[in-house]
Amino acid sequence: MVVDEGTGWSGIGWDGWTKLSLVRARLDAGADPNSGVSFHGRPLHAAAECGSPEVVTELARRVDDVDAEYEGRTALWAAVFANRPGNARALVAAGADPWRPMMNGWSPGRLSLATPAPDLFGLPDGEPGLSAAESAAVAEAGHLIAALGRLDHDGYSLACVAGITAAEAARRLEAAPIDDADVEELMEDPWADEDGSLAVVGVTDVPGGCVVFQSSAYVASTPGVMKCLSVGTVCYGLFANPKSGNQGAVARDGIIEEWDTHPGGGDVSADEPAEEILAAYLYHHQAVAYCFAGAGVRPTDNRSIIDQPDMWLRLPERDWWN
Repeated sequence: MVVDEGTGWSGIGWDGWTKLSLVRARLDAGADPNSGVSFHGRPLHAAAECGSPEVVTELARRVDDVDAEYEGRTALWAAVFANRPGNARALVAAGADPWRPMMNGWSPGRLSLATPAPDLFGLPDGEPGLSAAESAAVAEAGHLIAALGRLDHDGYSLACVAGITAAEAARRLEAAPIDDADVEELMEDPWADEDGSLAVVGVTDVPGGCVVFQSSAYVASTPGVMKCLSVGTVCYGLFANPKSGNQGAVARDGIIEEWDTHPGGGDVSADEPAEEILAAYLYHHQAVAYCFAGAGVRPTDNRSIIDQPDMWLRLPERDWWN
């Protein structure tokens, strides 16, 4: 829900920005076209991201500056990031500049080259296209997202580790193999033995490293697990918290570098490294793929995250939060 800040936009929900008659009535009643929308800051940014071209056109003709920025980006940038080419075209028709510098080199036009509509604006002479590394990142994201698909539930956790095998992960965690029959019994009623279920993880070799996964618990992404796994390398973790959303973390060489991040959430600031801004776009709403990509592991299928691991392990009794 978009919340009013005293400027006439009270009660406008996410889908409200698709309703021209509603938005026009608010504007005619005195709603401020330039501000007053929490989260997006400006009504035009909200419409660009989740509205319709008709609403974008209406707001664009009423604002003081169609290229006004909020948190380092214009409404046109928001439309491109959200894969709303119709909204982007409406903004350009209203005078928005696709090649205005912002977001650490990612103008709306340059970002569009990484989208499913790379010809949205064309590439003027003198404007840089994607580098070879950036083009490779775009292609890799497509392959990775297709290979992994989508998990249809929350509550899982994972740790993607670069450069080590599943056997090495087991050694680092001091975990003991368990057989499929014991795992099957636990999965039939995981809450009958909650402590036992929390201690069981699957681990799978994938190109570039390995993946530790739990389908209905948080332990695979705890600090203790990630610290053990990341010695001499990097580990990206994720807990798909059913209550509060995706919670990410990054460990490098036994140290937690980032904690309580929001992978796949699209949150990115103008001072982030250029490659991280691109990754935020490529893996928007793709938290699992973001973690695989961050760790540099490249599976060809989703076996590692659908309870078909190379081996099942029982973790030793330990405070894995430390």
